[in-house]
Amino acid sequence: MATTCTAAKKSKPEKHRDTGDREREYKTSLLLKRFIPYYRPYTRTLLMDLFCAALTTVCDLVLPMIMRQLTSTGAENPALLTMQLILRLAGLYFVLKIVECAASYYMADTGHVMGARIETDMRRDAYAHLMRLSNQYYNNTKVGQIMGRITNDLFDVTEFAHHCPEEFFIAGIKALGAFIVLGSINLPLTLIIFLMIPIMLACCIAINQWERAAFRRQRHQIGELNARIEDSLLGQKVVKAFANEAIEQEKFETDNQKFLGIKAQTYKYMGIFQTSTRIFDGLMYLAVILAGGIFLVRGKVAPADLVAYVMYVSTLIATIRRIVEFAEQFQRGMTGIERFLQIMDADVEIFDRDGAREMQNPKGEISFEDASFEYSDDHNEVFEHLNLTIHPGEKVALVGPSGSGKTTMCNLIPRFYDLTDGRVTIDGVDVRDYTLHSLRRNIGIVQQDVYLFSGTVFDNIVYGRPGASREEVEAAAKKAGAHEFIMNLKNGYDTYVGERGVKLSGGQKQRISIARVFLKDPAIIILDEATSALDNESEFEVAQALNELAVGRTTLTVAHRLSTIRDSSRIFVLTENGIEEEGNHEELLKQNGIYCRFYQMAERLR
Repeated sequence: MATTCTAAKKSKPEKHRDTGDREREYKTSLLLKRFIPYYRPYTRTLLMDLFCAALTTVCDLVLPMIMRQLTSTGAENPALLTMQLILRLAGLYFVLKIVECAASYYMADTGHVMGARIETDMRRDAYAHLMRLSNQYYNNTKVGQIMGRITNDLFDVTEFAHHCPEEFFIAGIKALGAFIVLGSINLPLTLIIFLMIPIMLACCIAINQWERAAFRRQRHQIGELNARIEDSLLGQKVVKAFANEAIEQEKFETDNQKFLGIKAQTYKYMGIFQTSTRIFDGLMYLAVILAGGIFLVRGKVAPADLVAYVMYVSTLIATIRRIVEFAEQFQRGMTGIERFLQIMDADVEIFDRDGAREMQNPKGEISFEDASFEYSDDHNEVFEHLNLTIHPGEKVALVGPSGSGKTTMCNLIPRFYDLTDGRVTIDGVDVRDYTLHSLRRNIGIVQQDVYLFSGTVFDNIVYGRPGASREEVEAAAKKAGAHEFIMNLKNGYDTYVGERGVKLSGGQKQRISIARVFLKDPAIIILDEATSALDNESEFEVAQALNELAVGRTTLTVAHRLSTIRDSSRIFVLTENGIEEEGNHEELLKQNGIYCRFYQMAERLR
């Protein structure tokens, strides 16, 4: 089939796209609405926890009544203040205290475990969602920010999930109980006290908004700090090679001091918040002293009632202080939930269509049909109206200058990105009509930048087909020319390769990645500059393994080193104007065009 590409790469002006530096903000009501469903699997535990929370309030509500009865009996009729009455009241309080202790233990143990389980569920959902996000998301989001969101930010959710229902439930019971009892003692005085609460709450809510914004900035800066540390540590060889330790230290110190400034501002708001609540505490006590004293002088409240009144007000103020202390934890939890939702609300751009089919025994014919593509973040067009067919079992190569779209074409086949227009087909079926799992299961990719996971050689090869036997792994390694060097390692296939395979050479890592693809046994192979970073000896060994891998499979190779693609069935020369030349090695040399110039330059550099 003829190949055409009729448009040059160009740029369209487009409005700014959020690339991860800006973060969506959520209202508290929406955060709670999205968070509450996580309680559903633990409904029984939550209800039991709230029941225990109610039990813990009994002592605080009953003690002032006990003291009121003792005081009034002793003052009004001392003869009735018998040891039997005292023991009965003491026994009642003792039993209630035992119940409170048992309830507190349940809350501290099972309640906290419930919070930890919710945190675990949220982390599971966040990780699952991250696995579904496209390359575009990771291109625009720092890994340090992602790590902070699914680790540190969710730590606070455990305490929030446990304490948030408890604290507000306890506060509600105590406030209601105190109002009923205090109102029965002296309603005017009670109204004076409780009228201060809405004013105090309004002030607290306003200050909380400042605090919430500060916590949000603090979390973001932690992510930036993590990203800075990750970047400098992963690039520590480059840092040392250029003797730029001082520069990296200065960058880190700048971010570190910025974090300190944000944290200091957070503590300032916390100080204002706590001071304002203490002012209202004092006003409540002042109202009790002034108004209570006046009512006492006028005989509208008995001395015993005033003692009980003071104790209930103390309980009420202690409850308010507890809510105030919880406010910081509340804001931390809400910020953690907000940053969690920022992950969960990131668009999944690549997904299975309704009715997507399983790819079964593919022949390996690949076609680009009137295909156009542009990156969604900057809307730069890579190519337009591209038509190209690769036949089953054919070995095809793409060459051309950097930025011409070679790797992009390779990424479109396994749907790392989706076309803007047109379609890519395998065996005549649009790749979007296959399930992602079956599509990618039948495509093997060997890249220039090999990624090995922290683990053993065996772990990294068996990743190509989890569950494969050791014999199958060794057979794949032999086909990749890796078995011999693996057996010379200290522990053979059980040798630890280090983080990202740092204990192995480039050629060794590449052959392990090829063995991984051999074990996968896909119908389609994509080789994206798989040998360009290797020395001549390693390149020769890897090239032999790649030639073995390509036998009987449809193979698409992206290469800068033209010596590695001389035996390709067809070579496509891709530029910003599209596919400008097509043919095998000899045919392209005879055309004396772009490929010929590339080849001549490569020969002069050898």
